[in-house]
Amino acid sequence: MNIFFDVDYTILSVDQVLRRGTREVFGQLVEDGHNVYVWSGEGQRWAVVRHHELEEFVSGVFSKPLQDFDQGLQRLGVSPVPDFVIDDYPEIVRHFGGYHIPEFYHSRHDDDEIHTVRQVIAELEATGQVDNPRWRRTERTVSSASETT
Repeated sequence: MNIFFDVDYTILSVDQVLRRGTREVFGQLVEDGHNVYVWSGEGQRWAVVRHHELEEFVSGVFSKPLQDFDQGLQRLGVSPVPDFVIDDYPEIVRHFGGYHIPEFYHSRHDDDEIHTVRQVIAELEATGQVDNPRWRRTERTVSSASETT
């Protein structure tokens, strides 16, 4: 799967601390055969990826569309299309499908939620279903998905 992680308040706090377990989970996802991407509504965040030494796990870094999601993918040159997103912004999770992660605003609020993300992805792959209230199926239709490829 092409798995897209948001930056701000998803893997990175406002005080620029990486959410605990992010490196480990990125490594496990890559080891499991997934492609990990990072995207942000603030633009391409290579500096964050490099600063936190995530390059070995990340297949690409993109600007994230904040509205008109499918057209935004084309406009911003996001390829491949996300199969699963992890984001604190519920609308993008609803659109692409994935996991609506609680906001990681400050490092003192660090949690193990990123490990739950990996469990959800593993469960989805194994059974095609997930029993977690933060997981969302995609709202995208087959026709809108094919328009972006």
